[in-house]
Amino acid sequence: MNSRKVVYLFFTTLLIGAASGAFVGFILDWRTYWDGLMSGEVVDFILVIIWLLGIGAMWSLISQMGFYAYLTVHRFGLGIFKSSKIWNSIQIVVIAFVLQGLVYFRYTAFGTEGETIFSYILIPLLLFVYGLLIAYIKSTQTNFGAFIPALFFIVVVTTLEWLPALRVNDPKWLWIYLTPLLVANTWQILILHRLINKK
Repeated sequence: MNSRKVVYLFFTTLLIGAASGAFVGFILDWRTYWDGLMSGEVVDFILVIIWLLGIGAMWSLISQMGFYAYLTVHRFGLGIFKSSKIWNSIQIVVIAFVLQGLVYFRYTAFGTEGETIFSYILIPLLLFVYGLLIAYIKSTQTNFGAFIPALFFIVVVTTLEWLPALRVNDPKWLWIYLTPLLVANTWQILILHRLINKK
């Protein structure tokens, strides 16, 4: 992959992440922003949109760091274990551990008396289902060997990138932070084989 493709990947990921973060941020609180715009607060509305774009861009940059870190770790894993089957088995175990931890640690940190664990299962479950979908798409576009690495990247790497935001137990901000990560990670994992010309 040459420098032109690296620059293309960087800026497209940045723009997609920023736009998705701003879009979700606006949708989740659209009435407040729209009412402000209708009451003549145009400058405030523009500043809020710029601010949401900035948040999305920041998380897309975190996504890109995670992407290159995973590519490095993946190569090390294949080199150390000398077998993609062993490395894939390890990744499956880590996926299960991360999903379980995402439920358990959030529940123990934020769960209140009388509250069920179901609401804490929902996000990890949706993330896992989404990861399966993206992994399936990736494997159909390349080969079945890409399924587990793609699933690992979407579930585990996204969760690790999302950790700083998980301290906030506000659903609105959790989605504003998660969306650019997911969109940027999805874009990167699905465009990579096209940029390096591998079918």
